[in-house]
Amino acid sequence: MTPRQKRFWFITCGIVVLCLAAAFVLNAFQSNLVFFFTPSQVARGEAPKNRLFRIGGMVKEGTLKRGKDEIEFIVTDFSNEVVVHYTGLLPDLFKEGKGVVAQGRLSDDNVLTATEVLAKHDENYMPPAAKDAIDKAAIERASKSLKTNP
Repeated sequence: MTPRQKRFWFITCGIVVLCLAAAFVLNAFQSNLVFFFTPSQVARGEAPKNRLFRIGGMVKEGTLKRGKDEIEFIVTDFSNEVVVHYTGLLPDLFKEGKGVVAQGRLSDDNVLTATEVLAKHDENYMPPAAKDAIDKAAIERASKSLKTNP
């Protein structure tokens, strides 16, 4: 083999190794990517079925049910609601009427089986997407009540 052919094979092998490394990095990034959805987006069918994602909103008052190991509650953006099942310990700040983000998979009957539940940590903080959804739902309710009550 001539030095030119050796150099060619060395460069070709280097390019192949770099492409494989890039493919592994992109695959790892894709599998760890978790999207955020609101209950209204879930109701419209925008959330993936049987794929990990996060849902955010408020815990609806009076919907928290505690079993032996399982917990069930409803996440709402005051326009739509999603039932969440969770097995495990809830955060100390988790309360009805407060903000929550749950991560899990949506079943075919639109029930989220959560693997992780996060409660908001501050009275003034809410994820921007959840705040926008709640604000839009409030505007929709106000416009509907104005139309029905002239």
